[in-house]
Amino acid sequence: MKSKADVVIIGGGVNGCSLAYRLAKKGLDVILIEKKYLSSGATGACGAGIRQQWSTRENASLAIRSVKIFEQLSKELGQDIEFRQGGYLIAIHDEKEMKQAEKNVGMQRSLGLKVDILTPKEITEVVPILDIKGMKAIGATFCPTDGHANPFKTTFAYADAARKFGAEINTHSRVIDVKIKQKTICAIVTDQKTIQTSVVVNAAGIDSKSIAEMVNVKLPLTPLRKEIMATERLEPLFEAMVISFKDGIYFSQQKEGQIVGGIPIPEEKAGYRTMPTFAFLQHMTRTLTRYVPKLKHVNLLRHWTGFYDVTPDARPILGEVKEVKNFIQCNGFSGHGFMISPMVSKILTDLIADGKISEVLENLNIDRFKSKKIEKELSVVG
Repeated sequence: MKSKADVVIIGGGVNGCSLAYRLAKKGLDVILIEKKYLSSGATGACGAGIRQQWSTRENASLAIRSVKIFEQLSKELGQDIEFRQGGYLIAIHDEKEMKQAEKNVGMQRSLGLKVDILTPKEITEVVPILDIKGMKAIGATFCPTDGHANPFKTTFAYADAARKFGAEINTHSRVIDVKIKQKTICAIVTDQKTIQTSVVVNAAGIDSKSIAEMVNVKLPLTPLRKEIMATERLEPLFEAMVISFKDGIYFSQQKEGQIVGGIPIPEEKAGYRTMPTFAFLQHMTRTLTRYVPKLKHVNLLRHWTGFYDVTPDARPILGEVKEVKNFIQCNGFSGHGFMISPMVSKILTDLIADGKISEVLENLNIDRFKSKKIEKELSVVG
């Protein structure tokens, strides 16, 4: 481990590794510190979806521009990240949801996104296995350029590319302190070494809160357990990710054939709860088979948990904090960090390497929480 770097990134998920790649490509000396192994946090537990359909302009903009990057990322990184675009179908259950969907689609179209509102008949043309009566849908929105990618392969491809440009990636190394001098970053202390640096990026997922507390910065992050399951491999049945904001369910069929999906249990509370629950299995299977009766006799093979680092408005915290110069935040993704990671790493690279601040970056700065009027992201599953 080196003892000096231009930038130290804390966190080896997809955002930390993509940022390490972009900064190293710019010629900066980068060290990434991960307490376990790459993708050991939220990235490795996520549902692998990539969605552009959001209710807030910032999230939609980040996602739309991220998809443009995803479309050529395998070629850029020299590894297949298994990106495919089967679309996202978002169920609409009542008139209130329909009005919000119409508002969302109008905003999304203004950003150039191809997205439509479907009738019940058109829903089954996109995903034939769905039972419209069972899912109680009056319509849906559909964007054909939404899709999936492999979060593990994406993260490791970014890490390998970062190393090629000279970045040092250290796993199984824990940050135990962040040092400041005159309210400016000067070093970090790990359980192995002290590293002198002028910039620290806090991309540690839910652990970002404790990292920030090392320099007396308070992040409004709440840990929320999410549970996911995977079935046995099946013949190809459908291509789109199906989600419902009302029921809280999402599910898709992966390249290898398994159905992967999740849903929040009604009694779920915020906090560090790592054990999977039987209540999830009951709620998930009952809801999933209501949507797709054909799956009633499919075998469930795996069930795991992960954590969202949830902010009050379900939008990420990005950029510098006023309390400590060059302490850059890259957290608070509220379960959506994978899908917007390409653009997040780009705008943070522009900030760190060139001092450029975009409108999106300004709107997602932590200072927004000082306002009494916070625009909340409504298009959240669970």
